[in-house]
Order: sequence, then C-alpha cells, then structure tokens
Amino acid sequence: MTLQEIRVPDLEGSTDVAVVEVYVSAGDDVHEESPLISLESDKAVMDVPSPISGTIKELKVSEGDTVNTGDLIALVETGTAENAEVAVNVTETTSTENKSPQTDTPPSLPPSPPSARTSQSEIPINSQHAGSKHHATPSVRAFARELGVELEPVNGSGPKGRITREDINALVKSVMSGSGSFSLPPIPTADFGSFGEIETEELSRIKKISGPHLHRNWVGIPHVTQFEDADITDLEAFRKELNTENAKSGGIKISPLIFIIKAAAQALKVYPDFNSSLGTDGATLIRKKYCNIGIAVDTPGGLVVPVIRDADKKGVFKLAENLGDLSSRAREGKLKADEMKGGTFTISSLGGIGGTYFTPIVNAPEVAILGLSRSAMKPVWDGTEFKPRLVLPFSVSYDHRVIDGASGARFAAYLSKLIGDMRRALL
Repeated sequence: MTLQEIRVPDLEGSTDVAVVEVYVSAGDDVHEESPLISLESDKAVMDVPSPISGTIKELKVSEGDTVNTGDLIALVETGTAENAEVAVNVTETTSTENKSPQTDTPPSLPPSPPSARTSQSEIPINSQHAGSKHHATPSVRAFARELGVELEPVNGSGPKGRITREDINALVKSVMSGSGSFSLPPIPTADFGSFGEIETEELSRIKKISGPHLHRNWVGIPHVTQFEDADITDLEAFRKELNTENAKSGGIKISPLIFIIKAAAQALKVYPDFNSSLGTDGATLIRKKYCNIGIAVDTPGGLVVPVIRDADKKGVFKLAENLGDLSSRAREGKLKADEMKGGTFTISSLGGIGGTYFTPIVNAPEVAILGLSRSAMKPVWDGTEFKPRLVLPFSVSYDHRVIDGASGARFAAYLSKLIGDMRRALL
C-alpha cells in the first residue's frame, strides 16, 4: 500500500478558483473517474475526477477554499507499488447558474483625475502601464490591463501581498458605487415588509456574475440604439421550402435565426467598425479580421452567450448544426469555457417570446449587438396598394465612441436589405 497525491490540474490561467462542492470525505473509497471536488472559475464549473482507485486518507480542501494549479487536493491510499504525484484532467461544464453575457475581456472605464490617487478606492483606472513590478500573477496583470486598472497603488490581499482578481474587482466596484471617478446617487431602499408580505430569493450564480458586468457595460458605454424593420416574407417562404425538402432526406431544420446570422456576418464585412473593439487607451480601434458571432441563449439559470466561430465562412446548414449543438449544451450546462470566448458581435433574439423593439446592452469588449423581436404580418404600401407582408422588427445598439449615428443607421438599413433579399449576401 502507498499514498499518492492528487493535485489541481492546469486551470489555464485561472487563479484563486473557488471550491464550490466536495464530493468525498476521508475514509471514502473512490474509483477512477469518480468526482472529487467541483471548482468554479469566473466562467465555468469544473468537476475534478480521480485518476486512480483507492481510499481517501486525507482531504486537503474544503468547500469555500480557493485553489490554484498544482495545489494538493487529497492523499489516496492505493495498492500500487509506486508513489506518484497525480494531476488530473478537468472536465469543464458551464453551470446553469453561473454564466453571463459577459465576454472574455472587460472594457476600460472612464479615468479618474490625477488628484484622486490618495487611496485605493480612488485609484485612477485607465492608466495601467506595461512592465509593472507589482506582485501579481500574469492572469491578474492581464485582467487589470483589460480593465485599465493601475496595479502599483493597489494593496494586495493575497499571500505575501499578492494582488488577486478580488482586489481588482473591489476597486472597480468602488468606482461604480461612486467612490472613484464619478458618483451615482444611491438606490433608495425601504422596509418592504412593512407594506405587506414579501419573499426573498437568492439570485442564480449566472445573474450574480453577470450583474456587475451588465452594470459596467451600461454605465461605461455610451449606448445608442437604432430601430429598423425587415421584410422577411420571401425569406420565410424560402426557409419553409428548404425545410420541406430537407425533411424528405432527414436533413437538419433551418430556423429564421440562421439566415439572420448569415446576413449579420455579411453586414460586418461591409461595416467593419461594428466588428471591432475600442483599445484600452481609448484612442485606438481594433478591427478583427475574423467573425465570431455570439448567440444569447436562455437557460434555467439565466442567459449565456456561446460563440459560433468563423460564422462568415459557414453555410446555413453548418450554422444550423453549430447553433443546435451549442444551444442544447448551453441549456444542459455542458458548454466549455472556450466556447464562450472570442465573440466579435452578439445577437439576442426575443422573437419566440414576443415584443416589438428593445434596447440590448452592448456585450463589451464588443461594440455592437443585434436584438431581434417577434415578426408579424403588417400592411405595407407598395406604391399602389397595401399588401400583407411579414415584418421583422430589430434593434442595433452600439458604442457611440466608436460608431456615430449615421453609420448606425446605414448598418441597420443595409442589414434590413440583406434580410429582405438574401441574394445580396452573395454579392
């Protein structure tokens, strides 16, 4: 009999990852692939399985702890003759309670005046410079740069003064609450129970995580929303004809959203500013030569945004296959973390629910988002008479620092033409 060590595997840059559940106790027998603990990073919940069979002699982690790559999870007594240090692979699944429409890199926030550098709650947050010597991991440095947070004045709360993501998040929250570069009046509260019966319910993990990012995006980005209609009468007739043909051969079913994705990908080629990001210095524009479109998916725990990569290079059948797979696994909580990264433009569809127009919030660091509402038959004047046409209302929100009103209107008008006549997408 010998003791073997099981350690936290490579977390791909994530640090101080929370242990949200421990499945075993000292004395338990485990088998190969038995789950030991569950870890929650900022984007996914990961089960860590045992790579060996044996008996747990000593457990080194508890719920609520934070761990990093290489930390010791447990000592396991096995019947093998060799003593080995084991690092297991991670199976990543997105929790149905922990994802947001947040993107992989948050945007910068407005800078504080130089005179506001006297305390951590008043640190200017758009002046992070390269080559900082402060004690922080590379992933935390990258996180700080993405937010525009200067590390040098920050007091780290980690071991030996190490700066953690929580320290950075605390700084951003202090700015958003009004103690930093701008002030917001406090939201009024009251003793709600004094007016009648109340019930308190915890927000899901996804909403808890997405809330601060949505707040940041709404407050930190000057939004403008352009509303437009698209005549989809001919498109819908073509879609139904296509699905009838596919049904005979057992082919995949095409939804209206697939054609919208195709049209949006073409529109982004013609108007590349909508497929860009604002540099953290606020003075440069990063245009992407690739087109990865995120699709907001409603899950039991809240919205998640899986990304269809290279959407501009795929036909409608491949897009339908990708979307069906991602949407299904999103609702089951089985998305991988990297399947929610790298988006350049987002589409949020409420067509199946209802409504006319709405104002979607830009999914930073993207600069634009498309919101689809419910199509309806409307009388449309063709120059001589009114005719019934199927009309799709849609909304395009964009970052006014990057896109002006004229460009926003042109983009929406062009997208409307593409949706109304998909032949234009071939031009």
